[in-house]
Amino acid sequence: MQQQQHVLVAGVGMIPFAKPGASAPYPQMAAEATRLALADAGLDYAQVQQAYVGYVYGDSTAGQRALYEVGLSGIPILNVNNNCSTGSTALWLARQAVAHGAADCVLALGFEQMKPGALGAVFDDRPTPFDRFDAATEDLVGHAEIPLALRYFGGAGLAHMRQWGTPLETFAAIRAKASRHAANNPLALLRKPLSTEEVMAAPVVWPGVMTRLMACPPTCGAAAALICSDDFARRHGLRRDVRIRAQAMTTDGPATFEAGDMREVVGFSMARAAARQVYEQAGVGPEDVQLVELHDCFAHNELLSYEALGLCPEGGAAQFVADGDNTYGGRVVTNPSGGLLSKGHPLGATGLAQCTELVQQLRGQAGARQVPGARLALQHNLGLGGACVVTLYEAVEGAAA
Repeated sequence: MQQQQHVLVAGVGMIPFAKPGASAPYPQMAAEATRLALADAGLDYAQVQQAYVGYVYGDSTAGQRALYEVGLSGIPILNVNNNCSTGSTALWLARQAVAHGAADCVLALGFEQMKPGALGAVFDDRPTPFDRFDAATEDLVGHAEIPLALRYFGGAGLAHMRQWGTPLETFAAIRAKASRHAANNPLALLRKPLSTEEVMAAPVVWPGVMTRLMACPPTCGAAAALICSDDFARRHGLRRDVRIRAQAMTTDGPATFEAGDMREVVGFSMARAAARQVYEQAGVGPEDVQLVELHDCFAHNELLSYEALGLCPEGGAAQFVADGDNTYGGRVVTNPSGGLLSKGHPLGATGLAQCTELVQQLRGQAGARQVPGARLALQHNLGLGGACVVTLYEAVEGAAA
């Protein structure tokens, strides 16, 4: 195999996330995030050689429509759709292009212009990609009256509660922690600090399993990252202080449908496999990581992800939360941005918003939410259907331009 080049994150940018109906149209959101990333890197759009553009709800070539607002440079523009892991899939493709020498400077862009309410299928005249997931959920959970996304992740949380005795208050504490972190993030959608008691007192969407505040809100937004080789950064005098040290992408295995466990249906083994690949590539372990942006579409999935990523032992997540090991002053700061629960979850933009947060943290640019001594940062982005991307970023000593 060809020796891979060092891959740097030269620039990042994201816009404040907004409720559906309160955002600009997607071309304007995407163009603004791209310009922010270009300005952060100190690059012109003419220097970008390829672009991977992610979105879930949109017509084909919407990526071209968005980037034509920035420039008509004639570069290859590839549209990416991998459900909620779309933004990180665009990042994975951009990193691959640079690592294997296909390009020196690549843009990864994600955006979403969403509608209010629960997610739903657009095409009702053909099989849904979720038919096997839906069948498994019906067998394991039932409750056809509850929206499917809630049944997926609520059912997975319920499986953890039944096996390990995890109290509902643990999920509420995760949501309250997210709100405290988001209070320091001017780009987050929901910035009001909440207590565990307030989360518990929110309207119930599944008795004994979930309140409304334990689910992330539908959100509009955009984020972007510029990925380049070390040689390109040196030639152009760019900052070289954050690199992608390891990255892995996985899809579902037999356990998803054969284990009879809702945790597997929502990607537990898929996430664990991606994390293990990353740790092996980098020669580090979860104990070496100072902060994580993980896919907390529901508080339940944040808890499951602690265990899938190896941040705590299986069955140890409730104690991990109770000990404060998921926040400042604990073992690893999870979702310092406020996560999807508070920052918002514009599907195509989510993975690149996570990237933006972690790059800023490793540069020491995160302001009031800065994680002290951040050197290694882990990103976990999950899409049912399914795909999981785990990325490890590293601060490079003395490499800023």
